[in-house]
Amino acid sequence: MLFKYHAIDQDGHERDGTIEAPSQEVAVSALQRRSLIISKIESAEKTSLLESNLSFFDRVSNKDVVILSRQIATLFEAQVPALRVFRLLASEVDNKKLATVLSQVGDDLQGGSPISKALSRHPTIFTVFYVNMVRAGEESGRLSETFVYLADYLDRSYDILSKAENALIYPMFVIATFFGVMALMLTLVIPKISAILVDSGQAVPIYTKIVIGFSNLLVNYGVFLLIALVAGGFYLRQLGKTERGKLIMDSLKLSIPYVGDLYKKLYLARMADNLSTMLLSGIPVVEAIDITGSVVGNAAYEMVLTETGKDVKGGSSISGALGKHPEIPGIMVAMTKVGEESGELGKILTTLAKFYSREVTNAVDTLVGLIEPIMIVLLGLGVGTLLAAVLLPIYNLAGSI
Repeated sequence: MLFKYHAIDQDGHERDGTIEAPSQEVAVSALQRRSLIISKIESAEKTSLLESNLSFFDRVSNKDVVILSRQIATLFEAQVPALRVFRLLASEVDNKKLATVLSQVGDDLQGGSPISKALSRHPTIFTVFYVNMVRAGEESGRLSETFVYLADYLDRSYDILSKAENALIYPMFVIATFFGVMALMLTLVIPKISAILVDSGQAVPIYTKIVIGFSNLLVNYGVFLLIALVAGGFYLRQLGKTERGKLIMDSLKLSIPYVGDLYKKLYLARMADNLSTMLLSGIPVVEAIDITGSVVGNAAYEMVLTETGKDVKGGSSISGALGKHPEIPGIMVAMTKVGEESGELGKILTTLAKFYSREVTNAVDTLVGLIEPIMIVLLGLGVGTLLAAVLLPIYNLAGSI
């Protein structure tokens, strides 16, 4: 790779130039050996507009990371050298963005960087949890086992998350279809039928007047309503990027009937699984709690774990610190206390993770079984009520002729 730099030499003169190196770290080391003080260094390689646009679509999904971790675990178990592992995988993966990242990781390893540090340069792909697990494996000399732990954990996490997400796709589709059908009828069908009723001079029932009023509102102000919805969605999206806004929205997510319970079980399963995986890998308790808070995926539970970490650091037991928060169920607090007293906290948390994973699976299966008939009935009632409100007066009009 070609790097462009700005530096100051021993005489205090500013110097600009370029240097070829496998990674930025190697480039900096080479320039420092020339007695240069680096003030700025960046890649000098240009990317075309077409390549940058196409790279947007080359996302690295959770599934890609799961498969990659399993491949790394297999190669490490086969005692393949680390540099060879990442070079081999960089040449084999189909995702171009992931191939580029793995190639950069290989360059960093070749320059003498530890694996955990090389991975930490790509936080959008390798999370804080992932990097700290690898660092623990390097420090304990159990790197191959750590990657096996990571692969198993990511498999479980991806399976639970995909089930929960897939369960919510169908109801969202049905709800969107329902509102789409209603909007089309109110803007295209109802105005024509309401014109017939108005021209007839017949008395119109109150429920029909309400439907015609909604129709006129959409026809006359539909564009403004659409703009308001888009603006509201944009505002909520921006609000979700702030700490307070994210906390509010994540708390509301947990308060939705039934769906909120599903999310709670999902986050509890993730918490227990993260903690058990890190503790069994030798990561200290306080550090494991802090890392779990940063990757749990919900601001409310992140706050719980942040406060728990502070309490544990101050000398409190984990179960005692967790018991202060209503978001943590009693069974989790009790089993954590048993794990602390028996010295088997990692195994107890693994049992908890399996328990909540089964709860998530059962809740998803139940939700999918209930949603289809409920949505079909609601869709039928909505469209039927709308049609009855307009067609019944027309039927009466035809009968009076």
